Amino acid sequence: MLSPVEITPWHWAGFIACVIFFLALDLGVFHREARVVRVREAMGWSFLWFSLAMAFAGLIKATRPRGEAIEFVTGYLIELSLSMDNVFVIALILAYFRVPKEQQHRVLFWGILGALFMRGAMIGLGAVLIRQFHWMLYVMGGFLVFTGIKMLFVEDDGVHPEKNLFIRLAKKFFPVSHDFDGQHFVTQLNGRRALTPLALVLVMVETTDLIFAVDSIPAIFAVTQNTFIVFTSNVFAILGLRSLYFLLAGAIGYFRYLKVGLAIVLAFIGVKMLLGIWDIQIRTGVSLAVVLTLLLLSMAASIWAARHAPAAPTEPGEPPPLG
Repeated sequence: MLSPVEITPWHWAGFIACVIFFLALDLGVFHREARVVRVREAMGWSFLWFSLAMAFAGLIKATRPRGEAIEFVTGYLIELSLSMDNVFVIALILAYFRVPKEQQHRVLFWGILGALFMRGAMIGLGAVLIRQFHWMLYVMGGFLVFTGIKMLFVEDDGVHPEKNLFIRLAKKFFPVSHDFDGQHFVTQLNGRRALTPLALVLVMVETTDLIFAVDSIPAIFAVTQNTFIVFTSNVFAILGLRSLYFLLAGAIGYFRYLKVGLAIVLAFIGVKMLLGIWDIQIRTGVSLAVVLTLLLLSMAASIWAARHAPAAPTEPGEPPPLG
């Protein structure tokens, strides 16, 4: 192993520059024109992002103190698994608004770009709060336990744009077109600039990720308080969200018990944080094994149940009033 490398602002800048480069390459080269993303392509991109994340974990193992690579992988898997639940909610949003398949990649791209900024800000705020008030870890732990229990017993009530504060504000201050205008978020309506339905979808996707981040950010702080590890594992998970969507959105019926697994994962992580009150520590390797086991069991149970009792197809719902 090489001598441990101290993380400096240059490492942060280099990582962010690489992320910007890959995003520019994605939108400016590979998806410059609006088109449908096929399952095989989504599988290739998912494998690429996963491989890059594991390569980054290898780099951490070679250059940083022992254990940080495991922390990164654990945090990455937690964020990635929680992103899977986010994927299914996004699928419902896109179906509800009847977004054409060839426009879905564009709205997800900008949605994820916004998510990166929001999560970066939340991670920075969380790190500051934990440094100043260590007891915030226990507050986060209690919140995760509550969220896990709520996920187990409270059913989702579908997509309701009219209840979204940001949608209501957008429609209050801007005219909204009833029709899509290709991949544009702004169009002309009666001689005025107006939002397209795609812009409202983007608002819904962003606010949905904000809600999920409220769960996922405290969850990764249970694994490590190293801000660089927290941030990089989040970024890799978010970058893989688009390809994960195109890979899994059509197979919602095969993951009916995934939410149960995720709820137990959140509750377990919350308990792990609360045990710190009594100075009881669960090793990161053990946490990784528990998280993987819960996710694999929930996915295996989902696939078994789907094969023996196929789920009914999900209805997209009625189009929303946009005017």
